[in-house]
Amino acid sequence: MRYQVIQSDNLFSPDNRHLLDSSEDTPLRSGDRRLIIIDSNVDSHHGDRIRHYFDHHGVAVTIVPLRADELVKEWDSVSRVVDAMNEFTLDRRREPVLAIGGGVLTDIVGFAASLYRRGTPYVRIPTTLVGLVDAGVGIKTGVNYGAGKNRLGTYAPATVTFLDRSFLRTLDLRHISNGLAEILKMALIRSEDLFALLESHGTAVRADRFQGSTGELAGAGDAIISEAIHLMLEELHPNLWESVLERSVDYGHTFSPTIEMHTLPELLHGEAVMIDMAVTTALATLRGDMSEKQAERVYTVASTLGLPLWNDALAVPSLLKDALQDTVRHRDGQQRLPLPLGIGRHHFVNDVTETELREAVRLLRRQVQDLFPAHADRFGPLQVDA
Repeated sequence: MRYQVIQSDNLFSPDNRHLLDSSEDTPLRSGDRRLIIIDSNVDSHHGDRIRHYFDHHGVAVTIVPLRADELVKEWDSVSRVVDAMNEFTLDRRREPVLAIGGGVLTDIVGFAASLYRRGTPYVRIPTTLVGLVDAGVGIKTGVNYGAGKNRLGTYAPATVTFLDRSFLRTLDLRHISNGLAEILKMALIRSEDLFALLESHGTAVRADRFQGSTGELAGAGDAIISEAIHLMLEELHPNLWESVLERSVDYGHTFSPTIEMHTLPELLHGEAVMIDMAVTTALATLRGDMSEKQAERVYTVASTLGLPLWNDALAVPSLLKDALQDTVRHRDGQQRLPLPLGIGRHHFVNDVTETELREAVRLLRRQVQDLFPAHADRFGPLQVDA
């Protein structure tokens, strides 16, 4: 298997030729045509310059705006994309579909492309930070089904993914934080240096939306994104089909799928991942794998990045137990739960108990209240023993 990840800022500037000829697998010439599935929000912000780009280069495009958020990440959205492919009379060998949007959009389009004529090439152009550093560099596609997060899906890599940070200029800061959660995940389990970068520059880089407004911000932003992507690809490369079920990149994704689906539409994906990481940080502290001081650093950095540390879903009786049981079914009968060892390292455990989870929730609540006493009124009643 081969797929490309190409970084190219201002991808749709008329003089930028990366989309045209930087990938030998997806050449684009004057007279060609393309089907573009685009997040409707992205279309409202960037649609005019995208249309101008293709018009400038003589490429005929059919653009289909699609609502793409967790509430509509479902089979009906996949069906709409398949209908668009069919109506376009797609030449599946020579006309890759372009997916322009966040992780939800690229998941939907990737899933549809993997099904249409048993596999149609597609090109990903993620427009959110979580898309750039997480969804945009892997090979998984999928949509939610029933109460299950990404219950339907395939392994189907995009032929090429273009990473363009200029899209982040118009992104709401909450969605910048959403992507920073996935970057913090990689830092906590793989790189103390990346964590230190987030600790020293994360707040400023977030406010700058990774645009590099000064030399210092440019250097920090480049280092943070490059290291996050490098670490992610390093983890994915030898295990693309997840034949090895002990995956460090599953950190933050043991309890978060259940939390996210339970709280929809309250929490974004990265916010649910952060709640999971907060719980497992407390769990690691209980087990002596992380000191109280290290836990405080984790909570402080998360807070400065605009990420939540608590949600009242944690007080719902049996929610975390049910989440862990669902994960065990997904991981071939074992927990295979990645837990941090201090900051920047991890190990896997298979012996977390329901009692420990309750204690971790209590400890997290106390730690966060002690660290941020002004926010104590945000906590609802604790009912984990009910």
